[in-house]
Amino acid sequence: MPAEGDVAALWPWCIDIARRRRQGLRPVDADLPLSWSPTQGYALQHGWDHEARALFALLKPLLDRRGDDADWTVGQLGQSLDGCIATHCGDSCFVNGPEGLVHLHRLRALCDAVIVGASTVCLDDPQLTTRRVPGDNATRVVLDPSLRVPATSRVFTDGLAPTLLVCDAAHRTRAETRLGAAHVIALPRHPALGDRLSLPEVVGALRERGLRLLFVEGGGVTVSQFVHQRCLDRLHLIVAPVVIGAGQPGLQVRRSDAMGDALRPPARTFALGGDVLWDLDLSPAQRPVSN
Repeated sequence: MPAEGDVAALWPWCIDIARRRRQGLRPVDADLPLSWSPTQGYALQHGWDHEARALFALLKPLLDRRGDDADWTVGQLGQSLDGCIATHCGDSCFVNGPEGLVHLHRLRALCDAVIVGASTVCLDDPQLTTRRVPGDNATRVVLDPSLRVPATSRVFTDGLAPTLLVCDAAHRTRAETRLGAAHVIALPRHPALGDRLSLPEVVGALRERGLRLLFVEGGGVTVSQFVHQRCLDRLHLIVAPVVIGAGQPGLQVRRSDAMGDALRPPARTFALGGDVLWDLDLSPAQRPVSN
């Protein structure tokens, strides 16, 4: 291992772990500066600095996904102290600091697919690539039941990564004409879900295409729906020391009438510059049983 043992030295090994998982290779080789146990997952060897150990601890639940455990979904949402992701006018540049953006790109690089809602694409026209860190681009997935995202959006035209469009089955023909059948997943909306897509069905359709480790990037409505429909195993909620006031809401989950009914997942905290990342365990074993 390089003597410096810092984040710059650790990150290539994280990328190697992701590559091995996708290709079905052995977890580690003898020359890797970390060890693997079928029961404990990955562990760092000695010699890493504090920042590298903190990054490894944050990413370890994701890095450990292999075999039958590779079907896993992580979400990320950045918001203010008062729970806003943007001002009431839609200005979100920038709620969180640059360290949060780097973390966002790291999650893109380690996962098979990055998922966003239609509003995020319409407002931001994002690329959803790994420009801030080394690593492969994930498949981009746009949830657009009503086909309101412009066909000229960069995710559909820049050719930097594969892109899938998930739409209402009623719009299948129009979507396939626009993008080609191979790039469209058409599913029915459900009245019982407020005429929304069933996210377990979306997740299942993506995994049928070999996209097993999923990253839900935004926006606030999409991440909240993944929590509400119990489709997130982990949520990285990044809170910035700023108060926006009457802005666009961030995480919104089911209402609790009593504190005993509130969602209280196991949590860890990590410093991201001036922000705090809450790592929330939402795996099925941690979810309350519905009455």
